[in-house]
Amino acid sequence: MSSVKDWEAPNPISENRGGLIGKGVDRYEGRLKVTGQAPYAYEVEPPSPPAYGFLVGAPIARGRVVAVDTAAAEAAPGVLLVWTHRNAPKQGERGAKLNPRSQRGANPALADDRVEHFGQHVGFVVADSFENARAAAALIRFEFAAEPADLIFEENLAKGEQPEGEEDVRVGDFEAAFAKAPVTLDETYTSPIQNHAQMEPCATTAWWEGDKVTVHTSIQMVKGGQHTLAETLMLPSDKVRLLTRYIGGGFGGKGQSYDDLTLSALAARELGRPVKIAYTRQQMMQATIHRPAVRMRVRLGAQPDGTLDAFALEAVTHCRREVPFTEHAANFSRSLYAAPNRLTGHRLVKLDIPAAGPMRAPGEASGMLSLECAMDELAERLGLDPVELRLRNEPERDPETGKPFSVRQLARCLTEGAQRFGWDRRNPKPGQVRDGRWLVGMGMAAAIRGNFLLPAKAGVRIDADGTVTLRQGMTDIGTGTYTILAQITAETLGVPLEQVRVELGDSDFPPAPGSGGQFGAATAGSAAFAAGMNLRRALAELATGDPHSPLYGDDPELVTFGSGNIAVANRAEPLDRLVARAAPDGVYVEGAITPAADARDYSQHTYGAHFAEVGVDPDTGETRLRRMFGVFAAGRILNAKTAMSQITGGMIWGVGTALHEYNEVDPRYGSFLAQDLAGYHVPAHADIAGLSAMFLDEADDKANPMGIKGVGELGIAGAGAAIANAVYNACGARVRDYPLTPEKVLAALP
Repeated sequence: MSSVKDWEAPNPISENRGGLIGKGVDRYEGRLKVTGQAPYAYEVEPPSPPAYGFLVGAPIARGRVVAVDTAAAEAAPGVLLVWTHRNAPKQGERGAKLNPRSQRGANPALADDRVEHFGQHVGFVVADSFENARAAAALIRFEFAAEPADLIFEENLAKGEQPEGEEDVRVGDFEAAFAKAPVTLDETYTSPIQNHAQMEPCATTAWWEGDKVTVHTSIQMVKGGQHTLAETLMLPSDKVRLLTRYIGGGFGGKGQSYDDLTLSALAARELGRPVKIAYTRQQMMQATIHRPAVRMRVRLGAQPDGTLDAFALEAVTHCRREVPFTEHAANFSRSLYAAPNRLTGHRLVKLDIPAAGPMRAPGEASGMLSLECAMDELAERLGLDPVELRLRNEPERDPETGKPFSVRQLARCLTEGAQRFGWDRRNPKPGQVRDGRWLVGMGMAAAIRGNFLLPAKAGVRIDADGTVTLRQGMTDIGTGTYTILAQITAETLGVPLEQVRVELGDSDFPPAPGSGGQFGAATAGSAAFAAGMNLRRALAELATGDPHSPLYGDDPELVTFGSGNIAVANRAEPLDRLVARAAPDGVYVEGAITPAADARDYSQHTYGAHFAEVGVDPDTGETRLRRMFGVFAAGRILNAKTAMSQITGGMIWGVGTALHEYNEVDPRYGSFLAQDLAGYHVPAHADIAGLSAMFLDEADDKANPMGIKGVGELGIAGAGAAIANAVYNACGARVRDYPLTPEKVLAALP
């Protein structure tokens, strides 16, 4: 399947004769998880008793290790190994690739005496128990030579530089159009550092069998982790088997590997026994990636009727000095609203703090906090309803590229959401609605997130008893991947759902890109569908070529599948009977997906609209969500239950972005001030009230064979801006620095 034309044809998913696609099926692995039978990486039972590792982080932001004393640690009870940069095993140079097909380069641990950020690992202890390893780690004595460090984003904005390989994107003449516009807006918005705060910390269990290492680790990308470890150990990739079958949350923070993967494998080889390592919560904050802070300047120039003539969004973000990463907070805006004169671009500030990286909806989650508030501010200046302003700037084609949209239902999301939410009851003048001590207001925002399809493979097998097993090097980070792959496979082959087994998260399986970027379901699912279609063909040929089958001599193209049977017209036989007789060892096939040749001819996105009502206490500045509703268009929905869980989870995260979530850098040490889940605030159950969502009917035949898209990141995009706009409508406090904490709201009250 390589062309859009092929994808448009009816297929088992679009026909949905078994009714499994779209059904709210319970999670495939749910019972295993709630009963504690699903082993996460640290809980995997190795073939022999394991040892336990503990990592030691640097207490300075930048400098060198100048002296180390490990004698006390080495003499501590149960200690098996103590490593620093002085005696760590030889590893591949950072970024090096010896294997020509490696997706990622080496990531050595304890490589030298340099310290590049607070919390960087400088020591490692393995002992017979976790407690002994932790106690011994505290006995290592380090001396450091600290160096000057750039730590605070706001203090280093002047050092911003254009990211390597990027240029500002210009369409028309923004400056001239902005200068002439009758109505203008020029405002700056800021969003802070945020941490992923997954329930499961990064962890690895590793052991060796001869010259091959097996690692169970918590990572979102199977092949990326396998290749990184192989390059670090300077081994062929087939000498590394990586498994990641259950993951307790990722959000982008586990899109790469960390020192637990490297050091567990090295220590297991050194000791000749399995080794387990799990990060502490503090290490998760300091030694893994985070969402960077972003400063966004938005300039809008409009006609009195609201038509945009000039549009600019320029973002400044930060990264670790040695690890460039750009939070592309302006990219989404290039496809959202029409304006003939446009300017978007990014600047990057390099700091001496832990590395920044992708976090749920990278780019959109931060960027939409600016533009969607700016549109509200412009609507007020124009005397227009915020929904109407957005509708008046709805583009017919992609505003930057001129490409047609594959499917675009943003206008319907806006209008249907407004009608269902009761937007017409909103008083446009701030501070006019009161409920007891609370000032009550409504706000809204649009949502957009790009749609992606990556190359992937899958293998599917049917055995003599009729069991169908799908295998794929995909991951499930809590999103429901196991479940939707089971639904796709069962519907494609016309078998009951309980007849399907799904096995994921193994580098020995056909490769998939993993979970992230909202491409997981579409990519892994399309490969599973392709494998299922190949198995259909194989079984059709098996039946029509078997003299003992009632389908013998029929045209394989006429064969249908359903209710566990293979049939032509009124002649049928059960699949298990066919396979047991004609292929008793089972039938196995693989399938693959690659983007269609003309996929780039279309602008492909998912869309939504958020509507929120909040109460603000004018005496304390406290903000409380009263109700929130979202309408989303995200292709064909595979599972009503898991999709709703994903989209509302994103909305809840957006509430946290608006009201709770941030971290700050301690200027004395370069550490994050919030280092655990008590100090790092995210929404609690009591913070979320009356939150619901709906999906519009949609199937995007330009996206993939099934017309599906992703929903994991769309829900957070724009959600925080809807809350901020509601706060302004409630009390007149326009806060442009997230989150909207009580002291900021009080300071901004008219």
